[in-house]
Amino acid sequence: MVTKVVMPRLSLTMKEGTVGKWYKKEGESVEKGEPIVEVVSEKATYDLEAPSSGILRKVLVQAGVDVAVNAVIAIITAPDEPFSEVATIAETQETVEVESEKRVPASPAAKRLAREHGIDLSTVKGSGPEGRIAEEDIQRLIEQKAGTAPKVKQTIPLSGYRKTTAERLSMSFRTAPHSTVIMETDVSKAAELHKKTQLSYTTIIVKAVAKALSEVPMINSTLEGGLIKMYEDVNVGVAVATENGLVVPVIHNADKKTHKEIDAAIKELTEKARQVKLTKEDVTGGTFTITNLGMYDVDFFTPIINPPEAAILGIGRIIEKPVASNARIEIKPVLMLSLSYDHRIVDGAPAAQFLQRVKEEVENASEQ
Repeated sequence: MVTKVVMPRLSLTMKEGTVGKWYKKEGESVEKGEPIVEVVSEKATYDLEAPSSGILRKVLVQAGVDVAVNAVIAIITAPDEPFSEVATIAETQETVEVESEKRVPASPAAKRLAREHGIDLSTVKGSGPEGRIAEEDIQRLIEQKAGTAPKVKQTIPLSGYRKTTAERLSMSFRTAPHSTVIMETDVSKAAELHKKTQLSYTTIIVKAVAKALSEVPMINSTLEGGLIKMYEDVNVGVAVATENGLVVPVIHNADKKTHKEIDAAIKELTEKARQVKLTKEDVTGGTFTITNLGMYDVDFFTPIINPPEAAILGIGRIIEKPVASNARIEIKPVLMLSLSYDHRIVDGAPAAQFLQRVKEEVENASEQ
């Protein structure tokens, strides 16, 4: 029996996914439930299992290509089972091709070369029958532009994590009116705790944020269908930069975890993110996000809210500076905390109150 392997829907908002590494080659046998291909969704990387046993007869979508949910990406058949490759490809071609390519007749080689050089096929005049674009047409256009355009060192497809990040942050900036409050925070006690326990500063701040979210629940909310919904769960996402783009693994129920439990969770999730091994559960359910650029010598910045959350906290670098304290000037380690919030949901006062509570918790950090 011919079985179609399709791009799964891994979340309610997922519209398309990227085909990653194929674990099986055409002609190899597969067992039902065995991972056969890596799928990169908008939020996680997932090993897709074979829906039936048999032979991986045909791979319709190669690694690195984005396809819509439910698009057929491969065919599994029984050994020696009759199979019409032409009919199957014709049936599923529309869901496999990129929208712009569906409307423009072009050879596969031309489409590949156009993607590599960022050329819109709709702007190219084809020399083939009925205007079909050949690889030579694209090559000629590249050579024509070479005399005036800067040389391209590398072309990186906007797919996977990068594409998801671009789409989500663009949507956030368009729909949520951002406002930002910034506070300088003394991290003397946090530094002592870090030195004594080797806890990361991010861990200490996650713990402080979790407590503050419990006390100022309006920050721990979302806007949905004209209703502001305040979450009971406190799930803190920590942005991680990887070679494949930005991803935000989530520490669930952070308010119920100790410093050590949070630190262990951050280390585990960060390692999984860099190895592209995050699961769906690792990156869903976040109610608030923290992003840290301090390690890049950034003093402070204005982060963009991670939708559909109401706010995001940016962490700057730690610097030593003179601080007036008890009528004396002391040199203390300080950092800047930047809270960007959705002004549709949160007013300035509760935003400032929340950041003030985070500041207080960090400035009084202890092992408790």
